Amino acid sequence: MREICVEKGQSPSLKRSLKLWQVIVLGLGYLTPLTVFDTYGIVTQETSGHVPSAYLLALAAMLFTASSYGKMVKVFPVAGSAYSYTRQTINPHLGFLVGWVSLLDYVFLPIVNVLLGKIYMSAAFPDVPDWMLGVVLAAVVTAVNLWKIDGTANFNTLLVAFQVFVVTFFTVLAISYITEGGGSGDVANIAPFYSANLTFPSLMAGAAILCFSFLGFDAVTTYTEETIDPMKNIPRGIFLVALIGGVIFIVASYFTQLAFPDITQFENPDSPSPEMSMALGGPLFHSLFVAGSITAAAASGIASHASVSRLLYAMGRENVLPRRLFGYLNPRSGIPVV
Repeated sequence: MREICVEKGQSPSLKRSLKLWQVIVLGLGYLTPLTVFDTYGIVTQETSGHVPSAYLLALAAMLFTASSYGKMVKVFPVAGSAYSYTRQTINPHLGFLVGWVSLLDYVFLPIVNVLLGKIYMSAAFPDVPDWMLGVVLAAVVTAVNLWKIDGTANFNTLLVAFQVFVVTFFTVLAISYITEGGGSGDVANIAPFYSANLTFPSLMAGAAILCFSFLGFDAVTTYTEETIDPMKNIPRGIFLVALIGGVIFIVASYFTQLAFPDITQFENPDSPSPEMSMALGGPLFHSLFVAGSITAAAASGIASHASVSRLLYAMGRENVLPRRLFGYLNPRSGIPVV
């Protein structure tokens, strides 16, 4: 009945082994909790210091989108995400176009993560050539993705946990800084959410930028054929990834906004997070923050690499791409290794 289903007798196949928490971890790895600091400087200027409100608006839109993806998963519980849904519900040719447009996101994001990781690693290891750091990171990301999918998820759990630790530590330091009289001097302040200079156009502009922070939460749908009880766990997973990520972003940006209501004090107000980490915790925490950024690039690279390989596999399985290459699965691991 369903075109995308594996043909009768085809072997091997994608193996169902992912539990709900592993789906969530892969989604959060793709989402990257530390990305809250990447856009903070730009959005706080755009919204006149109302980043948490912009995140609330962006989160509302993402939760509606997550709910929509959840509905589609229940109808088409297969790998391929928006490509598969468009192909099945509208037209195979339009699905072909959606698949290629999705690849612009899914293929390039692992590359972007390697480039970002290389920049952070260069700061930590200035004597090592840039190209070598890039090759090492790309090799690690690829090697982790050659494991069985549950092994990949377990490894990414460590990277996501470290990011959450760094965000939590940053937040605790910000609270301590505020209570000691720094920043606004008050940890219970509504100003980051609403003040007299908040305007709806600026809030919308900030929310549009912050949608970037949620990039990839929908990618968990590409793990549908590898998830136990996908009709239940994938809709829950995609919704929880967006919700958990949104809560992390809102809480972290709230206390950051209170600690640093005026970012013009920094040398680079568009990207003040390194300077903020130095101001809050000195050189030691700054080093920890840089390590977290490297970890974030690796975690997002691993998760996005896993997602794009499933999308390519779905397209190869249907001969949208050469089936002999892209439709191939490793007989032992069930991974689309090519």
